[in-house]
Amino acid sequence: MYDIGKYREATTVEEALRYLGDDLDSIAIAAGSDVLIKIREGKLSGASLVSIIKIEELKKVTIDGEGDIHIGPVVSFTQLEEDAIIKEHINYLGQAGGTMGGPQLRNIATIGGNVCNGVTSADSGSTLVCLNAQLVLTSEGGQRMVPIQEFYLGPGKVDLKPGELLTDIIIRKEDYAGYEGKYTKFAQRKSMDIATIGCAVMIKKSGNKIEDLRLGYGVASPTPVRCPKTEAFAKGLELTKENARAIGEKALEDVSPRDSWRGSKAYREQLIKVLAERAIIDIAEVGGE
Repeated sequence: MYDIGKYREATTVEEALRYLGDDLDSIAIAAGSDVLIKIREGKLSGASLVSIIKIEELKKVTIDGEGDIHIGPVVSFTQLEEDAIIKEHINYLGQAGGTMGGPQLRNIATIGGNVCNGVTSADSGSTLVCLNAQLVLTSEGGQRMVPIQEFYLGPGKVDLKPGELLTDIIIRKEDYAGYEGKYTKFAQRKSMDIATIGCAVMIKKSGNKIEDLRLGYGVASPTPVRCPKTEAFAKGLELTKENARAIGEKALEDVSPRDSWRGSKAYREQLIKVLAERAIIDIAEVGGE
């Protein structure tokens, strides 16, 4: 049973913002793969919904004259995985989305919904924090830009104010150019399961050395996180198996997983080390992705 108080469908951003502004308790939905479950479970009973699924300008991936990539929040994970711009420049983000659920879910679920849901297990989250994604939040009063790491406030909590709508996800050229990357999802089942740990690695090489490392995790903290101590430690190291192992060990200084139904603290600490190590070796040997 879906207890929905009000439902309005927008076909333009302006119309959506007007609906959201008229009722500050309303919730924007695209496919609704997360929101509708919460309504069915009684967590959002009587919710007022504003559908943005028909806003065409929010369904595009583009690259501007500066080389910055713009991802609309209504881009589905299937579209993200198959998009030519994503494949050419940040294929590891598309592949991260390709690990989520099954094909039916990926056909409808959107990257904007994945971000705004605010859960640490979001398969796009750790890669987006490594890419320093910038989120454009729009309301009738104007726009503000928020770095994705500041957008995550806690488990299931994000910095989205009443009346605001995520209208753009921006990846700056300097945050992807020259990097190779890989996302690894470890789950109890091979498919259609929530991550026990998600690990994103990006490396910019200088010969056989690490010029810059970006390391991000999901389900290792209350929100998707970067590992600043580990990233600083890795700079200048040669790309060897021994150093990859040392980097994985160092990551435990940046994250603090806890016991949960997904796995014990000790089990996830081992995954944190091993997933980073394997991804770094993979990038060193075959270029990641």
